[in-house]
Amino acid sequence: MCWLAVLIAGHAVLGAEAGPTLCRVHETRRHMGVTWTITVFTASHDQALIAIGAAHDEIARLEQILSDYDPESELSRLSAQAPTRDPEPVSSDLWHVLDRAVAWREASGGAFDPTVGPLTKLWRQARRSGTLPLPKKLAAARAAVGPTTLRLHPDNRAVELTQWGMRLDLGGIGMGVAIDRALAILCEHGITSAMVDASGDIAVIGTPPDRNSWRVAVAALGRHEGDTAEIPLRDAAVTTSGDAFQSVTIDGVRYSHVVDPRTGLGVTGPAAVTVIAPNCTTADALATAASVLGPTAGMPLVMATPGAAARFVWEEADGARRERCSPNWPNCPQPAE
Repeated sequence: MCWLAVLIAGHAVLGAEAGPTLCRVHETRRHMGVTWTITVFTASHDQALIAIGAAHDEIARLEQILSDYDPESELSRLSAQAPTRDPEPVSSDLWHVLDRAVAWREASGGAFDPTVGPLTKLWRQARRSGTLPLPKKLAAARAAVGPTTLRLHPDNRAVELTQWGMRLDLGGIGMGVAIDRALAILCEHGITSAMVDASGDIAVIGTPPDRNSWRVAVAALGRHEGDTAEIPLRDAAVTTSGDAFQSVTIDGVRYSHVVDPRTGLGVTGPAAVTVIAPNCTTADALATAASVLGPTAGMPLVMATPGAAARFVWEEADGARRERCSPNWPNCPQPAE
């Protein structure tokens, strides 16, 4: 994921420590292959530590369900059964995420697809080797991807996998789900001001002391002086998808780690999209889909999503930098085309 391109604006958090009655408490742990930092403001240091610990524990629990790297996760064990003889009952947590993922697949016209796993695996190999997948292998992987390979059975909360070689991949939505759940745990412990930052996938509740919002700095392409945008966040989430920190150049073409399920190849760049949404599940999935679709096809999806805003940044072949944002993007420098 290219959420690594999203960084907390340091002054926004550190400056908030001046609050006379609230203390800032934070703790960092590693989940899902990246660093997670949970920051809260509360009058009780002990309450903060208990709440943060419970939130981290919940993230770790969800990782055991949603990870496509861990062969013992519920998701991996389900994928290993493909094709299933009968619809396989799954936990309520996995069902919820698969149901949301299928809804995003339909809304995005296949730009987001939870069955993309065979293509993701093949593209990881291509990135390591620096060569495009062999046509025969690409064709085989594409045959195991698509809407007909995954069927959900709501009556008994069961999942049917229909194709040999298929592999579920919730990387475009699972982290957002875990962030939202972590914030919910914090709320259950009485926390009203908090930020969860999963190495750039960020969601917040409330505001820091003496401020009307959290401030987050976004550097979409990761290397331009004029590329950074500072945005306010309150009870919302932000994430970036693109190739700023994870890309490969093959035969003179720059590809992202984000795979287009319709082609099986990485999205070409340099390009990135940053999405603001009411929750991180929406921001995560929408950013993935919009990254695949690009600014022209992706903007209508953004504008059709309640409460969402987006900023696309990309480079033309001649190196010229371009930007396009939705009308409700904070301080949008230009109207959407």
